[in-house]
Amino acid sequence: MEILVAVLAFVVVAAAVFAAFSLLDQRNSRARLLRDRLAAVQKSAEREPDEELELLRDEVLSDIPALDNLLRRSERVSNFQTMLSQADLKLRAGNMLFFSLGTGVATGFILLVASGFKTLALVGALVGALMPYSYASFRRSRRFQKFEELFPQAIDTLARAVRAGHALTTALELISNEVGEPVASEFRKLFEEQKFGLPMRDALINLTERMPLVDVKFFVTAVMLQRETGGNLAEILDNLSYVIRERFKIQRQVRVFTAQGRLTMMLLMMLPPIIVLTMLIMNPSFIRPLFTDPLGHGLLVGGITLQTIGYFVIRRIIQIQV
Repeated sequence: MEILVAVLAFVVVAAAVFAAFSLLDQRNSRARLLRDRLAAVQKSAEREPDEELELLRDEVLSDIPALDNLLRRSERVSNFQTMLSQADLKLRAGNMLFFSLGTGVATGFILLVASGFKTLALVGALVGALMPYSYASFRRSRRFQKFEELFPQAIDTLARAVRAGHALTTALELISNEVGEPVASEFRKLFEEQKFGLPMRDALINLTERMPLVDVKFFVTAVMLQRETGGNLAEILDNLSYVIRERFKIQRQVRVFTAQGRLTMMLLMMLPPIIVLTMLIMNPSFIRPLFTDPLGHGLLVGGITLQTIGYFVIRRIIQIQV
């Protein structure tokens, strides 16, 4: 009887704590949503009247003229500058390349001093040089993800504004004031571009260049077709918002089904470096031939090559387009 009472007390207390935390989390999420909306409105209201939005494309890749002329010859550097802009990083591609070079040299030097292995230092320098690019890519992906989450809300706001009798341009300004970032800034640029004389078609195409997402392309195509052929824009936007939300549901289901594959990829990629670092700390003499012997160099190259191939194969398997 005492054990039964203890179990019941534990269940009741656990249920009460879970309910309390669930209620608190729900209230926090609602408060967070309200704070984001208020912050977006306040940011728009605090903007100075004479403050000019940057409508012109900043195509300067470096503050050094000679380096800028050199970098302009490379299409990859131009694409890298576009990626920095999409990640909302106020950096030029030339500065980012110098920063990557500095992090690579610093990482390689630290590993060379700490371990004394030149091969490990070279690998560390390569990883250090790729870290700024990885950070920019991560910021870009997170910003795209945030945009996709708020985009259906922006479409619903646009549909309600059009249904209420507002013009499309006025509805775009309403989105820039009501919806959170990064949707607000992108639609503000869209509104300002057409406000200063750029045709709506070109302004919408610029939106797809800044946000190369499938949902944005659907939205731009629907708006341009409606402007050219006519139709009920509010109904089109409602259907588009419904399709986007259904795609989100399917994508979440796909992520659940591919969770095991993603976990397997993480384990297979992280296990060899962890083992090497552990052996370097616990028994350096055992792992030293892998970096000093020519056969060990060949094994390292083969292992890294197979790891890379396995990464791309597993990634190809778990990436399902919806």
